[in-house]
Amino acid sequence: MTAFKLVCVLFDLDGTLVDTAPDLLASLNRSLTVHGYPQIAAGHVRPLISHGAMAMLDHAAADADAGLKQQMLDYMLDYYLHNIAEHSRIYAGMDEILRSIEEQGLKWGVVTNKRQRFTRPLLDALDLSRRAACIVSGDTTANSKPHPEPMLAACRQAGVLPENCVFIGDAAHDITAGRDVGMKTLAALYGYLQAGDQPQNWGADAVIEHPRQLQQWIQLALCH
Repeated sequence: MTAFKLVCVLFDLDGTLVDTAPDLLASLNRSLTVHGYPQIAAGHVRPLISHGAMAMLDHAAADADAGLKQQMLDYMLDYYLHNIAEHSRIYAGMDEILRSIEEQGLKWGVVTNKRQRFTRPLLDALDLSRRAACIVSGDTTANSKPHPEPMLAACRQAGVLPENCVFIGDAAHDITAGRDVGMKTLAALYGYLQAGDQPQNWGADAVIEHPRQLQQWIQLALCH
C-alpha cells in the first residue's frame, strides 16, 4: 500500500469551514414571519443545517402543506441569497490554518452540497474563492454527497489524487463520500451535529473538536 502523502485539504462548507448558521436562521425566520408562522430559536434548527434548507423548514413549519412549504422555501432562499454574508464568518482559527496550508505548499478546496448559486457568492464575500484550488457545489456534478462524484470532481479541479487528500466535514455523508474515494477523513465535532449523531461511529480517521486540532493533524501527517 502506498504511504499517505498529504497534498490537499478539502472542507465541507456549512458547519466546517464557515459558520453560516446566523444568516440561514435569519432567512428562515424571515420566511416564517411572512407566512404567518412564529420564529424559531437557533438551537432547534442549527443541527439541521447540514441537511439543507428544506430540513429546516420541515421542522419549523411541519404542518404546512407541500405547496406552502415550497413558497416558504423559495422566499427563504431568495432572502438568503441577498443577505448571504451579513453575519456568516469563517470559524475562529480557520484563517490561520488556511494560511499555514498555503505557506506549506499544500492545496485546499471546498466540497459542499450547497448549490452553486449560494456557494460562490458566499466564498466571494469572504474572499476565499480566489484562494481555493477547487470549489464543488451540490449541483456541480449530477450527484451530491454522499456520492463519490463530487469528491472526484474536486480532485480533478485541484489536480490531485484522492488518496493524497483529507476531507473534513460535520455530517456522516461527508465521511462516507471521502472514504469511498480513498481520502483520509476527519469529523468536525464543532459543526452542525444533531443530538442523535454518533460521529465516532462514522468511520472517520479522527474527530476534531476545534480547528486547532486540524492544524495538529496536518502537521502530524506532514511529518510521516
